[in-house]
Amino acid sequence: MNCIKQVTSVRRSSGLLVLLLTILMSNFSYGISKEALQAGFPSLAPMLEKSTQAVVNIRVTKRIPTNAEFSMGENVPNEVRRFFESRPDLMPRNRQQPLAIGAGSGVIIDAEQGYIITNHHVVEGASNISVQLSDQRVIEASLIGSDQATDIALLQIPGDDLVDIKLADIESVQVGDYVVAIGNPFGIGQTVTSGIVSALGRAGLNNQNYEDFIQTDASINVGNSGGALVDLEGRLVGINTAIISGNGGGSNGIGFAVPSDMVARVIEHLQRDGEVRRGILGVTIATATPEIIASLDVDLQEGAIVTSVLRDSAAQRAGVQVSDIIVEIDGRPIDNSRELRNTVGLMRQGKEVDLVLYRNGEKTTLQTTIGGADPLLVSEEVGAGLNQTLSGARLRSVARTSDGIGELGLLVEQIDPRSQAALAGLQQGDVIVQVNRESVASLDSFNAAIENSDRFLAVTVVREERQMLLFIPRT
Repeated sequence: MNCIKQVTSVRRSSGLLVLLLTILMSNFSYGISKEALQAGFPSLAPMLEKSTQAVVNIRVTKRIPTNAEFSMGENVPNEVRRFFESRPDLMPRNRQQPLAIGAGSGVIIDAEQGYIITNHHVVEGASNISVQLSDQRVIEASLIGSDQATDIALLQIPGDDLVDIKLADIESVQVGDYVVAIGNPFGIGQTVTSGIVSALGRAGLNNQNYEDFIQTDASINVGNSGGALVDLEGRLVGINTAIISGNGGGSNGIGFAVPSDMVARVIEHLQRDGEVRRGILGVTIATATPEIIASLDVDLQEGAIVTSVLRDSAAQRAGVQVSDIIVEIDGRPIDNSRELRNTVGLMRQGKEVDLVLYRNGEKTTLQTTIGGADPLLVSEEVGAGLNQTLSGARLRSVARTSDGIGELGLLVEQIDPRSQAALAGLQQGDVIVQVNRESVASLDSFNAAIENSDRFLAVTVVREERQMLLFIPRT
């Protein structure tokens, strides 16, 4: 009997808590109706009444390649062959390629211009794109541009009485915020699911892409791709793009959305050029972890450390050097290598920017103009988590190498490709010039520098007349 009373007490307390939350939320613009307030339960219906009108269903038609072509073959009589050769207009046509129909979702972000955002993978290879609005109108869409690396595509449709959605300020989004996913899962029709922001800044799904995902536990299934992730005020937090699921392909509560600030920057490129012409800074970088920062003896908590500078690049023209730690670019704080790569990659080529960095413990500001070249050279991240110590290399003190490098240092004369040193990144022909920013010109100075390091070695080498920085943990 006591147990029943305890349960009843909890239920009553829960009811009071719901009522209290309802009253508190009524003071904010979360679209709580009077009817819902009177009933004692909050509702998202007023907010969704408008937001759902901005989310559309996208259907694409793709042609499947086929090798089935008409051929007269070797056994066709000569009379028949000569007839078709004289009348090619009567030649049987190749069998028409079969069609594949796919479905996804999209979000109207500009009602006046008819702009719709969706995923690149939804419309990739499409021969025809049609958009079904929430009022059941079906309109043919044109593809303005698409970007595979961020999985964002921009469409445009004609039409009146469109409803768009405003982008949220991503800086205000926090883990634990309530969000709602709107889309067309499995093609069953527009569906709304709710959850919270589970994490921010997720990456690693595809290291070749530009990733800064919002993770959510709101259900995202097949067909939700390109749909909206909105906050409780109906503002666009992100574009749903991927999930982690089991063999069944369903939602396991781990979904990802491209954040609204990245979406906005991609839209600028697609509107202007139809593609993202990525900016190039011309550095390879690594995240400045506490161990790396300690090895360089600088008073910082975060940033992106320069491990090499590409020749004739924007970074070289600005005077960026190996071991510089970049903490800000164009007014944007840089906490790690991923942020620098994403920021630079979505900058307009030719844009003048300020680089704020730390060199030898001192804060410095450099000016440069973002370049454009081979996309493979965009702020390429290098691994900082090497797990082998320096060994297996034969070193020799040199004043000048055969390549004409006029620096004192230690030449890696020979190295076993299976050795720990090779796994650490050293190559034959490298010239080691610094260890933890201390110049080394002999084996004695090299050994002394290693002895002064507790956990991490920051080894500066010259390779093909270019400095590079290797990070080697000690065991």
